[in-house]
Amino acid sequence: MARDSSAHQKKIIQRYYEHQDTIVLTRLNEMISDLYLCESEKKAATLWKRVGEALAKTEANPVRVKVVMQKKDVTALAQLVSELTVPGNKKK
Repeated sequence: MARDSSAHQKKIIQRYYEHQDTIVLTRLNEMISDLYLCESEKKAATLWKRVGEALAKTEANPVRVKVVMQKKDVTALAQLVSELTVPGNKKK
C-alpha cells in the first residue's frame, strides 16, 4: 500500500483508515441533505446508488439497509444514519 511513503505520509494514511467510519457517515449525511433538496429523478437515482455503496461500508444491519434502499425513504435513511452516528450503537 504505502511502501514508498514517508513517515509523515504513512501517519496520514493510517489516520484516514482509523477515521474511515466517520468519513463515511459524514458523506452519508451530505447525501441525505442532497436527497431532500433533489428535484431530478436522475440525480436522485445516482444519489441512492452512492448511498447504497456508502452504507455497505458501515456496520448497519444489512436487512434494515435493504428495506431503506428498496423504499427509498429519506427519513428512514436519516434515522438509520443518526443511529450509526451514536457511539456504541452501531449494530441496529
